[in-house]
Amino acid sequence: MYAFTFERPSTTADAAKLAAAGAKVLAGGQTLLASMKLRLSSPEQLADLGGIAELAGIKREGNNLVIGAMARHAAVADSADVKAAIPALADLAGHIGDRQVRTMGTLGGSVANNDPAACYPSAVLALGATVHTTQRKIEADAFFTGMFSTALKDGELITAISFPIPKRAAYAKFKQQASRFALVGVFVAQTDAGVRVAVTGAGNGVARHKGLEDALTKSFTPEAAAAVKIDASDLNSDIHASAAYRANLIGVQTQRAVAKALG
Repeated sequence: MYAFTFERPSTTADAAKLAAAGAKVLAGGQTLLASMKLRLSSPEQLADLGGIAELAGIKREGNNLVIGAMARHAAVADSADVKAAIPALADLAGHIGDRQVRTMGTLGGSVANNDPAACYPSAVLALGATVHTTQRKIEADAFFTGMFSTALKDGELITAISFPIPKRAAYAKFKQQASRFALVGVFVAQTDAGVRVAVTGAGNGVARHKGLEDALTKSFTPEAAAAVKIDASDLNSDIHASAAYRANLIGVQTQRAVAKALG
């Protein structure tokens, strides 16, 4: 690698100051360090958030589960609070990457990076979560803005994410075997206001699917999901799968997620 300065702030306020001054924030490092090794990213200063204990907590607040931005995937997967409140979220976290990735990767880092095939964004969007930052609170529907793009401003850091506890929820992922990212992943959440369905891996970013939401709000069954025609025109087509295949997978994974949620 090339030369850069390394900072390890002990408080969120100190981290925010470094970020505002131009430092690149290091959460779990699963994307940033790889990008640096490939010379795709060349920050002059890194600010490691690993020493900020206040960013790593997991707690229940009323009808919400609040998870700190620096909570590791493994911690989310193993948390008794997460398993009791939103078992689908624990299940999702437990199947991200491999053990090394789950030990180092963080909720906040994944959501801020917004990889179009990442798992966590689908949970944030389907559960209608709220992203807490050093400057404000951002509703999930307004947070994800495109491929590797979010509503975060320069220097703005995620501090926690608040997940409303649904009636039922489940995540079903058809993974790309080499990367273990989602070739297609579908997170389904049944709430008092209706059903929310978020799809990852199929297009240029995580997105809700209105047709599936409408059908499942009327009848929360695999059969209702199977009856929805999935449009392939805006889906990815690459060496791993055609757009038509991904469209079929959206339907299949939604059916599996609903069946999983129903137990």
